[in-house]
Amino acid sequence: MSTLRVTQVRGLANQGWRHRLCIQALGLRGINSSAVLENTPSIRGQIKKVIHLVEVQEIEETNG
Repeated sequence: MSTLRVTQVRGLANQGWRHRLCIQALGLRGINSSAVLENTPSIRGQIKKVIHLVEVQEIEETNG
């Protein structure tokens, strides 16, 4: 399964409590913090909720 690197690029000022909880659930703690997460439907749903606050990169896995 592929992995995703999620980086928070915008702050949480003037954001609703649901957005704050999604950012916290993704393991992000502030601007420029990153988390490496598995690419699952639940994680994708959380990212979709806060896509305007984060940057997502897919990490290629190498076997060997």
